[in-house]
Amino acid sequence: MAQDAGWGGGAYGGAPYGGVPYGGPPGPPGWGGWVPPPKPGVIPLAPLKLGDVLNGAFSTMGKYWKQLFGMGAALYGGAALLMAAAVAVAYSAVGDHLDRVISLRYEEEAASTDVVPLVTAVSVLALLAIVSMTIVSGLMYAAVPAVLQEAVLGRAVAFSTVWRRAWAHVGRVIGTLILTALVAVVPVLLVMVAFVGVVIALITLDSDAGGGGAAMTVGVLGALLTGPVAVWLWVKLCLAPAVVVFEGQGPVAALRRSSQLVRGDWWRIFGITLLVYVMAASAGYVIQLPFSVLGLFPSMVGTSSLGSDPSPTAIVVAMSGYLVATMLGQMVSQIISTTFPQLVTGLLYVDRRMRTEDLGPVLAEAAAVPPQEWGPPEDGAHR
Repeated sequence: MAQDAGWGGGAYGGAPYGGVPYGGPPGPPGWGGWVPPPKPGVIPLAPLKLGDVLNGAFSTMGKYWKQLFGMGAALYGGAALLMAAAVAVAYSAVGDHLDRVISLRYEEEAASTDVVPLVTAVSVLALLAIVSMTIVSGLMYAAVPAVLQEAVLGRAVAFSTVWRRAWAHVGRVIGTLILTALVAVVPVLLVMVAFVGVVIALITLDSDAGGGGAAMTVGVLGALLTGPVAVWLWVKLCLAPAVVVFEGQGPVAALRRSSQLVRGDWWRIFGITLLVYVMAASAGYVIQLPFSVLGLFPSMVGTSSLGSDPSPTAIVVAMSGYLVATMLGQMVSQIISTTFPQLVTGLLYVDRRMRTEDLGPVLAEAAAVPPQEWGPPEDGAHR
């Protein structure tokens, strides 16, 4: 297989979806009882159990930690440095306005000449943060499957190769993530916005308590109706980023392909995905905790030297140790919480193709492992 070839469009033998007909029949049975599936990489090339999926994800992080965590550190660290530089530039531009607004007494109002520059600076910083995190997320969602492609086959992959593949797919991955959010999340947000609008309208019109109760009922019912639909759609579309990288599909085709692969196995994918995100969130919390505790000590020393009326600059300097420690903890936590779930999602994609498209023998052939037929042992009898 070529170094940058995907898993679809004839990368393994020229047939659709990876070298074998869709849902094609298995090969001839073996002799002498059950033969274990080949395992050239991090998973056996057979339908995966939960343990296989988790072990495969952990093995990939262990064997390819330089590529995965190096990519995450470069991206999230670069984004953090970019935002820190942007905040410094913004503060140098509007610091005087900020000082005047903070020094106002309670009964005083800020002048528009001070408020407008502050709002503009905050808006620019927010836009820069959204754009940078969108690009970083897209690159991470593209880099993880790029590493997993080779991890499944047991092949080494250079950091430069991962970087090149991630950049090649980042546009389509970002488009896929945006479409997934629009399909799965926007309906819930619309209901929430409508609910808030109804409540505001009732308060403005000074409606009676019955009207407020009706609005609350409508909001709760709307959330109950749209929430499960959003979860169902999100699970149906969760394999789409992996499809983009593995098969080179566009955003719309990737969403359709993900829905096709998830069909018939929704509850299993939902359960595994929920478990993995809970594990990632717990690991992220455990990782952040020591960083936060360590950051408290320099901040306590710094704040003890502040006067009765410190300036914003003095407060930031005094809290810098805590801010840096918290940022480092958040970055490490973000790398883990992004990498691990995406590895599991990629392995679920491979699992669904092995279950529905007989991809195992194709991968074994690509990994230079003789393809074999496997199944449960049958007492050594000829199958």
